[in-house]
Amino acid sequence: MTMHKINNEWEYIDRFNEQFILDGNYDSIVRIPHTVQELPLHYANSQSYQKIVGYRKRLFFSSEQKNRRHFIKFEGVAHQATVYFNGEQLLQHACGYTAFVVELTDKIHYDEENILTVKVDSREDLNIPPFGFVVDYLTYGGIYRNVWQYDKPSCMISDIFVKTENLHEVEVEVKIDGKANFNHYSVEILDHDKHRVVKIDVPVQDSKVRMPVKDIHAWSDSSPYLYHCVVTYGEDIQETTFGFRTISFDEKNLFINKEKVFLRGLNRHQSYPYIGYAATDSLQEEDARILKEELHVNAVRTSHYPQSQSFIDACDRLGLYVFMEIPGWQHIGDNHWQKQAIENTKEMVLQYRNHPSIILWGVRINESMDNDELYTATNQIAHACDPTRPTAGVRYITNSHLLEDIYTFNDFSHSGLNKGALNKSEVMKDTHHPLIISESNGHMFPTKSFDTQQRREEHALRHAKVFSDAMLDGQHTGVFQWCMFDYATHKDFGSGDRICYHGVMDSFRNPKLAASVYASQQDEEPVLEISTSMDIGDYNAGNIPSFYAFTNADEVRLYKNDEYVSTFKESSYKGLMHGPICIDDTIGELLVRHEHYTQKQAEQVRKCLLATKKYGSNLPLLEKLKFAKMMLQYKMKYSDGVVLYGKYVSGWGSDSIRWRFDAIKDGVVVKSVTKSPSDQLHLTTQVSSTTLHEGDSYDMAAIRIQVRDAYQNIASYAQLPLKIMISGPIEVVGDKMIVTEGGMGGCYIRTTGEQGEAVLTISSPNMNAVSISFTIIKGGVKRETVW
Repeated sequence: MTMHKINNEWEYIDRFNEQFILDGNYDSIVRIPHTVQELPLHYANSQSYQKIVGYRKRLFFSSEQKNRRHFIKFEGVAHQATVYFNGEQLLQHACGYTAFVVELTDKIHYDEENILTVKVDSREDLNIPPFGFVVDYLTYGGIYRNVWQYDKPSCMISDIFVKTENLHEVEVEVKIDGKANFNHYSVEILDHDKHRVVKIDVPVQDSKVRMPVKDIHAWSDSSPYLYHCVVTYGEDIQETTFGFRTISFDEKNLFINKEKVFLRGLNRHQSYPYIGYAATDSLQEEDARILKEELHVNAVRTSHYPQSQSFIDACDRLGLYVFMEIPGWQHIGDNHWQKQAIENTKEMVLQYRNHPSIILWGVRINESMDNDELYTATNQIAHACDPTRPTAGVRYITNSHLLEDIYTFNDFSHSGLNKGALNKSEVMKDTHHPLIISESNGHMFPTKSFDTQQRREEHALRHAKVFSDAMLDGQHTGVFQWCMFDYATHKDFGSGDRICYHGVMDSFRNPKLAASVYASQQDEEPVLEISTSMDIGDYNAGNIPSFYAFTNADEVRLYKNDEYVSTFKESSYKGLMHGPICIDDTIGELLVRHEHYTQKQAEQVRKCLLATKKYGSNLPLLEKLKFAKMMLQYKMKYSDGVVLYGKYVSGWGSDSIRWRFDAIKDGVVVKSVTKSPSDQLHLTTQVSSTTLHEGDSYDMAAIRIQVRDAYQNIASYAQLPLKIMISGPIEVVGDKMIVTEGGMGGCYIRTTGEQGEAVLTISSPNMNAVSISFTIIKGGVKRETVW
């Protein structure tokens, strides 16, 4: 089988008409992935992408190819696609989130030009999921995933399903399409390095084969070892990757390879600033890398639809557990709509079932009401297509009818002061099934990267509280909090600029403080984030309250102008591997050292000063009495207290104070953070890749931009203009003049069809410009498998 992308040179018309099907005028030549409308970062108009457009591709087949069968595979078209070939309608597909294949064989004009046309309807009034009522995310439009062309022999392998229900044998189910020309087909299992594990010949009448294996490397989040299954039938060869991975559960726990796993994850949309869904494979893979290597989660929910094969491939390679669900958001439509939801379930399972990373099928419309007839059908078809995985269904109502294997519940009960999660008995009637929190926080406490420090801290603590309590109570199997990053939405949701600021990252994947809650749940890479800049102007009456260190260190030591103050190590978030550490004392040992107080006297003075810092002039009566007793006991005057307050609390009139926080692991400083007034700002960047591949499609790079002070802290109040300039064979996607928000921003570039060297330069007044060099290599990525 030969398979290649046909993403280049599509003729595009922004308003479809019948003449376009064969040879009407077109507006432009575009490349796939393509969005029908680029959108601004803020105040996006959802009506702008709701239209019927057309794509047209010219194909040539030589007469030498007549003995082959010819196919086109569309990975994703939003949202209703009607496919024509040489003027004849061949297929209509009514789901924007699953792939579909069109066979061209009998309609080809050999040795002459053939016309492939796709009519794309991206209107949100279509009678298909997720449409029918409001939707809390933009749905965009266009041929936004790859398009593939491939050919096969007349009798061919049409599907492979690899099942590993134990680690001692593998079952392979093979589907042959066409009149059998050979008596046998072969199944071969190869390891990661393509060394043979086992091979067997199978009679063609047998659609399944079981093969014993030994010395197998099991796939898991910590050891994502992949195997290859190669099926050969005559001259047809089809290959798929898979992993040896088992899934089981009891009433409380989920087991992967018989080991208990707690799912610690985030929800992810597949959208990006400006381009919506139309992101290249490299950007999809980058999101998986960020989840695994920066946020250090072990799981992701593809809210609220199946996401690209390239993203799931990356989850396979990196080791991320995936909860994948059918398209939908709250609304259940009529019988036609429901039949499409059932078909979506079937397509989802059949297309993604060889991915070892996927451990749960979501077979219920997100946050919909009970509908036993519909959800009995979706469960049945999921289990029929894949008996190896449990099903789940996301709801926000308690005591919902449980037709799935695992109860998944959007628990928005935490409000900052109460417990982080509801008990099992408060959520479900039948407590003999596992319970997973499928969403929490999110819209309950939206937080912008440029919000006050107190709000950003509270946002992070709420995420920590839900995780901690759910992991500690022994009643939950996992938590997927809402969500990975901020995203554009409709007028009914989000802030006034139509952005849902629900993410632990901003839209460009820059981390907010809450991201450090996730990043710190590991021991491989040191993490230390401090929730305050130590600037008194950010707090009422200039009083800095207790604050937090988000770290995976054993303890945090505080220094004031390089002088030791105190050590902090206890966290009240006991369910977490590394919980936030409260820092509630910025005086510590300084009074003993500088005022020559006894330990007892210093302790009393310290407590009084900290109380004054906390309450300001509104000291409670008890604290006033303590203060009066101290002054009387140590013969202190009011002026003495004022001097001590200025020296150890406010710092007014003194030289700039430099606070240093040292993260200590096994007695060694592994990371330090310094907080001190600074007006020296500079730009830093993080680039997804500086080597881009140009060929059968364009490639893209994501550039995350941050404004930092002299101590490498994010300048969170830097709302500064940035100018984006380029040279070489690249172009900027979106705006070339942007403004940082919360000291952060981003941009994207894409290749333009040529190879060579390119440079992107980011500049802003009063800061040195930053230049990034890129190498563009000719040659696209080839894939040899097809589902």
